[in-house]
Amino acid sequence: MSKYAIVESGGKQYKVTEGTTLEVDRLPGEVGEQVVLDQVLLVAEDGKVQVGTPTVPGAQVTATIQEHFKGPKIIVFKYRPKKRYRVKTGHRQQYTRLLVNSISVVE
Repeated sequence: MSKYAIVESGGKQYKVTEGTTLEVDRLPGEVGEQVVLDQVLLVAEDGKVQVGTPTVPGAQVTATIQEHFKGPKIIVFKYRPKKRYRVKTGHRQQYTRLLVNSISVVE
């Protein structure tokens, strides 16, 4: 079994392991900066699981910002039949790609 954690970022929950990449909603910071995710909901290591209430005290995940990028374009089309109402807009979500460096728990 490897070490993994469940973290919360931008109102969403992600399962992370050390050395993997993670795509989250855009975070402030420049490429190459260290980011600390301290909203850790669960930490598991070698069969030993710590579940937070709601977060695990002393647990944090450190990651490095690899890049900022945009997601695919989404077309939003509103239409009311027989009323001549048509609105077409687009949206591209901003994302940040993180490289997870370490998962640590200070007890």
